[in-house]
This record gives sequence, C-alpha cells and structure tokens, in this order.
Amino acid sequence: MAKAQVGIVIGSISDKEYIMETCKILDFFDIQYELTVCSAHRTPAKAAEYADSAAKKGLEIIIAGAGAAAHLGGVLASHTVLPVIGIPIPSSELKGVDSLYSIVQMPAGIPVATMAIGKSGAKNAGILAAEILALKNPSITKKLKEYRKELADKVEKDNKKLKNS
Repeated sequence: MAKAQVGIVIGSISDKEYIMETCKILDFFDIQYELTVCSAHRTPAKAAEYADSAAKKGLEIIIAGAGAAAHLGGVLASHTVLPVIGIPIPSSELKGVDSLYSIVQMPAGIPVATMAIGKSGAKNAGILAAEILALKNPSITKKLKEYRKELADKVEKDNKKLKNS
C-alpha cells in the first residue's frame, strides 16, 4: 500500500460520522491517508507527538476535525510546519459555532485553514488537500478538473429538470 500523504486526526470517535466525508473525497482523488483519534485536551502529548512526527512519516497535510472547544487543529499546527486544515464539528449544544470560532481565531503566526461547520466543511477539507497536493501532482490536477466539470454538469442537468417541470 502507498504511503499516506494526508493525516486525518479527529478529537473523538464521535467525529467519525463527519470525517468520513473527507475520506470519501480523498478516496475519489486516490489520495492515501491515515485516520487517528487524538484529543488536544485528553491526550495532549499524543497530539504533539503526532504533529512532531508527521513530516518524518511522509505526511504532507494534516486535517483536524474537532468539536466543542476544538483546539486540536491549533495544537497540531503549533507542532508542525505542515499545512493544517481544521473542520469544525457540530458536536455541542452550540452546533459547531464554538468549534468554528476556536479554529478560525488562531493567533497570528500559527495558521489553521478553517472549513465550514460539519459535512460540507469535511468535504471541502478533502478538496483543499487535493488542491494542495495537485501543485506537485498532475494526475490530481486532472481529477480536480474532472470533478469541477461534474459539479457544473449536475447544475446544468438540474436547470434542465427545473425548466421541464
């Protein structure tokens, strides 16, 4: 099996429902990934070790999905210079707004690219990872163009359905 290029980290197994959308996108683009549960608050040493060793393992991007206080992306980013993409998971009574604020409001110097809350954000995290990897991989660029064409074709089909109804 090929070596993982993307490390996906979720703060809790309950976040798996959302992160599977990321996995589906990466599978579509034939991008290898690894999936790990690691908490910024309950296992901070493990989170730091994961980020510290990510580049040595050959990872090129880290995607972090977390809910509630959602410090996972920031903790990982503080221990690596790899790009980190954060996905706010709607796991608390605040429905992900707390997660969004925790991820998007990183202090200057330690960026985390922040996606939308929930499944749309999880999909976009996979697409953004593909776009980053496409900078060095023409086959991913080609698949991205095909993917965009499929999106556009679906809109046109929907428009025809609407006009014929």
